[in-house]
Amino acid sequence: MTIRLPGAGGALRTYEPRTEPLAVSPGTPFTSRTVFSAAHVVADPFADVSPDSPAAVDWDATLAFRRHLWSHGLGVAEAMDTAQRGMGLDWAGAAELIRRSAAEATSVGGRIACGVGTDQIASGSLAEVRAAYEEQLALVEESGAQAILMASRALAAAASGPEDYLEVYGHLLRQASEPVVLHWLGPMFDPALEGYWGSADLDAATDTFLDVIAAHPDKVDGIKVSLLDARREIDIRRRLPKGVRCYTGDDFNYSELIAGDEQGFSHALLGIFDPLGPLAAQAVRVLDTGDVQGFRDLLDPTVGLSRHLFQTPTRFYKTGVVFLAWLAGHQTHFTMVGGLQSARSLPHFATAYELADGLGLFPDPKLAEERMKTLLSVYGVNQ
Repeated sequence: MTIRLPGAGGALRTYEPRTEPLAVSPGTPFTSRTVFSAAHVVADPFADVSPDSPAAVDWDATLAFRRHLWSHGLGVAEAMDTAQRGMGLDWAGAAELIRRSAAEATSVGGRIACGVGTDQIASGSLAEVRAAYEEQLALVEESGAQAILMASRALAAAASGPEDYLEVYGHLLRQASEPVVLHWLGPMFDPALEGYWGSADLDAATDTFLDVIAAHPDKVDGIKVSLLDARREIDIRRRLPKGVRCYTGDDFNYSELIAGDEQGFSHALLGIFDPLGPLAAQAVRVLDTGDVQGFRDLLDPTVGLSRHLFQTPTRFYKTGVVFLAWLAGHQTHFTMVGGLQSARSLPHFATAYELADGLGLFPDPKLAEERMKTLLSVYGVNQ
């Protein structure tokens, strides 16, 4: 069986799909690394909405996908960038997502951490930014989930320099009842976050980021760094106070960063672990045995797919993540909140399909092939 896929210049090429998936199964909890997958939301395909309407979510399918991740031992990072925060999912939808997912985590014994931001306001004064953060922090803590303090567009706009970040984050950390994860999301994921921590100079921004942590090490469980810069992450990791973890958010270099070196390693909080969940979990269990090379042998081949999904414009990686969830059978349709399924091209989808199939990511390769052919036919590609 073969499938014709569009290649460079619009020419069609023939691809022979796999017939068997990679053999993976649920296993024991991880012992060497703490690993979260940032999870996507499943849209309600029958909702009569427009791209700027409040998100219409299929809650049953959304929670089922989280149970899938938990079944493989992964933690769920909820209401994050991967869930289209600020790109289709507003605060009202995110709040409902947090409540539902946290309750589901309690019922199944899954680990969950949830994003705390300021997206209920578009802009405001520093006092209004603090109040928005406080509202979301209270909701997450009341749900029983760990808090992830996300980068804020409103704070980026309101802050006049590093001192404002030190003041706002210091205020929030003093209020937090349990240690939180601090999230530095780079402008490649959200252009509105350019100059975060008070400077476009990344060295100066890094110093401010570390100053926040140094002032409150007992309130910081860890940091998530999403700058797609392995060297910078390693530098930050080595400068963290003892006991503060580094959760890599680098979807380009995660394999080497999780493996680590003689001076340390990164844990993980990654959007790419949404489609890679079972394979990533298997790799971490190999790492738990001390077999670093075996871990790399499993995870290194996935980096090509991740770099493809996260290619510029990086913020549209969610489209590829949901596309692969559809092909893998985790949802019945390829529809996204905000209409974001239109954000990538057919050649992009074709390459994503080929790379994912080559890795054996689809539990039912025949289903994935049939769905890929359906999408191709919509675009006028006949088999």
